Amino acid sequence: MKMENIPHVNSEAEKVVSLKELFIKLNEWYRWLISKSWIIIFLAVLGGGLGVVYSYFNKPLYTATSTFVLEEGDKQSGLGQFAGLASMAGIDIGNSGGGIFQGDNIIELYKSRTMIEKALLSPLSGNPTTSHIDLFIQFNKLRDKWTNKPELAMINFNAIPGKQFSRLQDSVMGEVVKEINKSYLFVSKPDKKLSIIRVDVNAKNEQFAKSFNDAIVRNVNDFYVQTKTKKSLENLAILQHQTDSVKRVLEGNIYSGIAALDATPNLNPTRQVLRSSSQRSQFNGEANKAILIELVKNLELSKISIRKEKPLIQLIDEPIYPLFKKKIGFIKGFIIGSFLFGFVSVLFLLLRKIVQDIIRN
Repeated sequence: MKMENIPHVNSEAEKVVSLKELFIKLNEWYRWLISKSWIIIFLAVLGGGLGVVYSYFNKPLYTATSTFVLEEGDKQSGLGQFAGLASMAGIDIGNSGGGIFQGDNIIELYKSRTMIEKALLSPLSGNPTTSHIDLFIQFNKLRDKWTNKPELAMINFNAIPGKQFSRLQDSVMGEVVKEINKSYLFVSKPDKKLSIIRVDVNAKNEQFAKSFNDAIVRNVNDFYVQTKTKKSLENLAILQHQTDSVKRVLEGNIYSGIAALDATPNLNPTRQVLRSSSQRSQFNGEANKAILIELVKNLELSKISIRKEKPLIQLIDEPIYPLFKKKIGFIKGFIIGSFLFGFVSVLFLLLRKIVQDIIRN
C-alpha cells in the first residue's frame, strides 16, 4: 500500500513545483515588462496620437431614419351586401390586394435591385439635374479610382426613356447596389409583434443619406399601392369599358326608334308591321337601360373599394435636417489608439522574451 502511494505523493509534489515555477515565471515577466515600460508608454502615446489624427480626418457618418406602419385595409370594404351586384359583371370588389406584403416580404422588397436602382437613378431632393448615383460616385471619389480605366471614367447614368443601359453600366450599377445593401441601407422591424418598419440609410454625405431615404421609401410606397390595387384597377377599367359600350348602344337604340317614327309620320293603322322597327328599338333600349343601371352601380362600388384600399402605408417619422451624426471624437480616438498600441506592444515584448528564453535554454 505504501508503494502505491509514492507515485501519488510525487505527482502532488510535481504539481506544487510546477505551480511555483509558473508564478516565478509570471513575476519575472512582470518585472521585465516594468523595465520596458518606457517603450510601452511611448508606443501607447504614439497610438493615441494616430487615433487623434484618424478622428480628425475621418468623416462623420450620417443616419437618415424613416418609420412607417403598414395598413392592410378593409378587405370587404363594408360592401358585402353588394357582392351579388358586382359578381353579375364579373367584378370582385373585395380582397383585391392579397397578402403579398405581409411579414418580412416588404423588407426583402427594399433590398431588391429594382427598388434600389430606381432610387439611385431618381434626382436629388432640391437638385433635379443630379441623380443619387452621381452623388454616390462623387463623394466616394470613384472616378479618381477609375482614372486608369477610361471607359469607367466617362461612364454616365443619365437615363433616356426607352433606352437600355449598356453591359458596363449594368455592371457598375450592380456593384453600387451590392454596396448599398451591405453598408448603407438597413431595414428592420423594431418589434416583431407590431407592423412598424424602420428604414435607416447611413452615409458620409448628409444630403445623400436623407434624399436616398426619401426616394427608396417613396418608391416602395408607390409600388406597394400599385400592386395592392392592381387587380381592382384592372377590373375597374373593364367595367368602365363595358359601361361606355352599353351607353353607346343605348344611345343608338334611342336614335333608331326616333328615326323609325320619323320615317312613318302618317302611319296606316291597318299596317301594324311598320311599327315593328320602332318597337324593337324601344325594347332593346329598355333592356340596355336596365343593364346600364347595374353596370353604373358596380362601377361606383369598385371606385369606393379602390379608395378604401389605397392608403396602405402611413409614414410615422421621416428624416429631417440635421441628421444624426456619428463621429469618433479626439478623446475617444486617443483612448482607442493608446489601448490598441499598448496591448500590441506588450504582446510583442512578451513573445520576444519567450523566444529569447527558449533559445538561451
